[in-house]
Amino acid sequence: MSRPPEGRSSETDGAAPDFATFFAVSLDLLVIRDSDFRIVKVNKAWETMLGYRTEELEGQLMLSFIHPDDVPASHGHMKRMETERDVSGFINRYRCRDGGYRHLEWRARRDGDLVYGVARDVTERLAIEAEMAAARVSAEAANRAKSDFLANMSHEIRTPLNGVIGVAAALAQTELAPAQREMVELILTSGSTLERVVSDVLDFSKIEAGKLEIEVRPFDLRVEFDKPLELFRLRADEKGLRLPVSYGATARGEFLGDVVRIKQVLGNLLSNALKFTAAGEVRVAVDVRDPGDGGPAELRLQVQDTGVGFDDAFAAKLFQRFSQADETITRRFGGTGLGLSICHALVEMMDGQIAATSRPGHGSTFEIRLPLPRCRTLADYDRAAPAPLAPLGAGEGAPLEALRVLLAEDHPINQRVVELILEPLGAILTTVETGVDAVSAFTAGPVDLVLMDMQMPGMDGLAATRAIRRLEAAAPERARTPIIMLSANAMRQHTEEAQAAGADLHLAKPVTAASLVAAVVRVLDEVP
Repeated sequence: MSRPPEGRSSETDGAAPDFATFFAVSLDLLVIRDSDFRIVKVNKAWETMLGYRTEELEGQLMLSFIHPDDVPASHGHMKRMETERDVSGFINRYRCRDGGYRHLEWRARRDGDLVYGVARDVTERLAIEAEMAAARVSAEAANRAKSDFLANMSHEIRTPLNGVIGVAAALAQTELAPAQREMVELILTSGSTLERVVSDVLDFSKIEAGKLEIEVRPFDLRVEFDKPLELFRLRADEKGLRLPVSYGATARGEFLGDVVRIKQVLGNLLSNALKFTAAGEVRVAVDVRDPGDGGPAELRLQVQDTGVGFDDAFAAKLFQRFSQADETITRRFGGTGLGLSICHALVEMMDGQIAATSRPGHGSTFEIRLPLPRCRTLADYDRAAPAPLAPLGAGEGAPLEALRVLLAEDHPINQRVVELILEPLGAILTTVETGVDAVSAFTAGPVDLVLMDMQMPGMDGLAATRAIRRLEAAAPERARTPIIMLSANAMRQHTEEAQAAGADLHLAKPVTAASLVAAVVRVLDEVP
């Protein structure tokens, strides 16, 4: 059987190929079988790998060495060779002399009545792949468990935090003695800090799991930056600090980017700067560099403070997780040590760069550079400059006068928070504690707006929202009612679930008077 197949002869340096030598030196398993599936010839690799001598194999049926579970599929591949010339890629198990089995991956070609096969032992490879698959399944399960845990913890923390911040904010609007006002402000500050910690932990978890996404949308640079910078200026005033803000000549216009994440980075840097600065100022510079070659513009944000600063040793680990300057800083200022790590990750996800310079006792400077395509040229933007928006409630009495609001909320403190915010603005509030009651109340009387908690006993907020939308679909003459999902479930999946159920907006707890009223005004404007 050492003759080459017909039509396969060739010459190398004038000599015919030596197939016996090829059989002898090959590390792969080589076999020639006939049309009755009997082994005609095998090479020495079979003896090395499976333990059989070649004479024990030659003349035997190949199927007698195959694992019983693999015989039907193997027989099917062998039968295919009667009509097909080549078969490759199938794997089966061959019995070794010691009774064990090895996985072999095959490639075969038919030539006349004979089939020439090459097999490679892939037992170790398959074992490694199985281990990796098991590890991947285990890791995915661990990630799901961690995400579920964080989502539940976020809900459990945000629910009472909503009561703390909401009631304190409502209390701050009443007449208070100076000492009482100071205590209320301390509550609000502490509540805001706790909310930031919860948000940082959730963002950190999503970044680790690769689930945090960048959403590219059009936004107006000055419109988006002016309001949060003004809020930080108020915080600076409370500490007796100056907060000058400068815009470059071209730092205006409409851009494409994730403005929520950009403001998050800027907010983290400003929060740190104000926290670590006892006297002097925190300076913000916003600039935009247009390349002039049709490429994206570059947004440059710089936050410079006159605070405690840090040395070169700490600069090397500045953006690492859980890093803080030293134990003294930790005791004085607190924090999770996640803020700058999250900033670094977000900036990198937006294809930007973040850097810092500092000297102990002389302050720090952080600079961000982000590529941001313009939506339109600066000249086109200036020609179509929008008119300024009227302030909320301008020219009106109470901003939400006679607005009929259905609140579905099972937590009594959170019920009271919404009442304290909306009733002074003229809203007429109906409060229920379950999803079933929410659907009944919606059916019973006219409702202009629904505020729906997500987690309630019995029927939850998602099911109740779907039920309300079905009622509306069955009565097309009835106007669509705006629904705001007001929930301590604050992760992205919860926002998507709320939208899928039919909610117009998802507002995460804790809510403030400003955020709730803004959400109400927004959905009333958007829903016809």
